[in-house]
Amino acid sequence: MPSPSPRLSDAQLRDAVLRLLESTEPPTIVQAGHPALRQDAVEFTGQLDDEELARFLELMRLVMHDAPGVGLAAPQLGIPLRIAVLEDRWPVPEEVALERSREPLPYFAVLNPVYRPLGTETSAFYEGCLSVQGLQAVVRRPAQVELDWTDPGGTGHRQKFRGWQARIVQHETDHLGGTLYLDKAVTRSLSRTEEYLDYWAEPGIATASEGLGFSA
Repeated sequence: MPSPSPRLSDAQLRDAVLRLLESTEPPTIVQAGHPALRQDAVEFTGQLDDEELARFLELMRLVMHDAPGVGLAAPQLGIPLRIAVLEDRWPVPEEVALERSREPLPYFAVLNPVYRPLGTETSAFYEGCLSVQGLQAVVRRPAQVELDWTDPGGTGHRQKFRGWQARIVQHETDHLGGTLYLDKAVTRSLSRTEEYLDYWAEPGIATASEGLGFSA
């Protein structure tokens, strides 16, 4: 459950964002244990004006690219607002793309996203997180979801996502409710990234399941 940490006022949230935008140093991606990662993030209701929001989203996108990652939620920069950016254009081997149903995801920003599973199909794969550095674990998630969100211009959207795109959508939206992927992970699959790369980095999870003794 998200912690009962005191909620920041709209003015405090704006001030926190402006400090990031005015800093000469790149933002730090906060790590597990930071209170912003365990709060139910505040709904975006115009705490930032259009220019400030555009600058913040561009900063989030740059941080995501530099990390590198395929998504970044505002709480990962210590800002508990319901904002995230998503983009997956990283090249992957064909066998990985086929096994994981991984297709390129063009960049988009979401305000106040909410997803719901569609159907009963699920899939289980290893995940990592920029806010849980050095670890990987298997998470079983719905294979298809429907996402409602508002874009930075104020237009509402509803779209279906499946495969790896659906996984990214769920992972980033979960951040906005104070949930880390580890909360949903198969704990016996937990691996340091070095060991994951040495032993379990394959398109699926069959070898890891057998070798580490877990069922997902």
